[in-house]
Amino acid sequence: MSRSAPHAFFSLAAVLVATSPSASAATDLIVSVNDAKLRRSIGVDSYPANPGPDTLNLIDASSFPPRIVATVEVATSIGGPPQCVAIAPGGRLAVVSATNHYNYREKTAILEQELQVVDLEAKPARVVGRVDVGHHPQGLAINRAGTLLLATTIGGTVAVLKIEGKTLTLRDQIKLSDGRLAGVSFTTDGRAALVALRDEQGIVVLDVKGDRVTTDRVRIATGVAPYDLDISSDGRWAVVGNVGLAGLNGSSANVGKLVGDADSITLIDVSRRPFRAVQHLTVPAIPEGVAISPDGRWIAALAMDGSNFPADNHGRNPVGRLVLFEIENGRAMERANVPAGESGQGLVFTADSRHLIAQFNVERKLALYAVNGGKLRDTGTRLPVSGGPVSIRSLPR
Repeated sequence: MSRSAPHAFFSLAAVLVATSPSASAATDLIVSVNDAKLRRSIGVDSYPANPGPDTLNLIDASSFPPRIVATVEVATSIGGPPQCVAIAPGGRLAVVSATNHYNYREKTAILEQELQVVDLEAKPARVVGRVDVGHHPQGLAINRAGTLLLATTIGGTVAVLKIEGKTLTLRDQIKLSDGRLAGVSFTTDGRAALVALRDEQGIVVLDVKGDRVTTDRVRIATGVAPYDLDISSDGRWAVVGNVGLAGLNGSSANVGKLVGDADSITLIDVSRRPFRAVQHLTVPAIPEGVAISPDGRWIAALAMDGSNFPADNHGRNPVGRLVLFEIENGRAMERANVPAGESGQGLVFTADSRHLIAQFNVERKLALYAVNGGKLRDTGTRLPVSGGPVSIRSLPR
């Protein structure tokens, strides 16, 4: 991929003014990143020569339809949970994970160990720093205070980074597993974080006090291969997507041939300690992206449902599914199940809980759905992007 100097195209001043401490509560900034190197066609991946650069899009979702207000060259990949990007409060900086490049001579993707820091206030916005975290980084989370970033890795560690202005400093590395870690999210009060043990199964709870992060290794039950996870702004609920056998470590030969079995998401009560899984919900195969609405009422899962399989697989479907659940009296009930994109990736609610932004990887578009009181509706609005969208995150809520 191109390693040239990053650049941006935007008119961002008004957006960043709106994110100052006196800003309207309606301010809603979202970051989405795109892998331009990989192309997926009917379940077959390839790396065409001379791709464009991977990119980060800054999205203003304060009004409908959302607008892409900045585009910055970065390095990222499809190889990780769709939380490999994060944005700090106020929209001053973003951090990008899952860095890699493709070696065309060796025909292999080279995994890198760095995080990229993007200054969103610079003119133009650009990558201003890189931090080596010792292993290939995966999921990212920034606390609501904007002082701390957690990065999971495929080496089973969580990197703890202090945020001071536009500078990230590695403060600690916590070893949690001999397998890969995936998604990570802070609780709303900032006193804890949840980390998905992709290969060992379950969630580990981290304890946070200032910039000190520790763990008593309290575990929470999940389904197979917990991956993406999200926590509601009201501090009551978390949800994790379990991507099943497809998410386990190993080659396709020892995992076996998959044909699109149903998978699950797990609802977790984080309103009091100890946190507990309270419900496992069936969803179509590979719920790559999950999200819980800021108001704590809705859960959404973006499932591939066989749209990632080649044509000769009996589980092949042309598109995936977007499933919506409503939480009532401590239980989640399915309210809608509608067609989505091919090999869908990340998913996020807008700040008002009224819309969902879904990443359609093969189509290279962001799709907008209206929640509509539980009657999920595809608005038909699409935001074209310059690569296959792979990760998406809102401001800490």
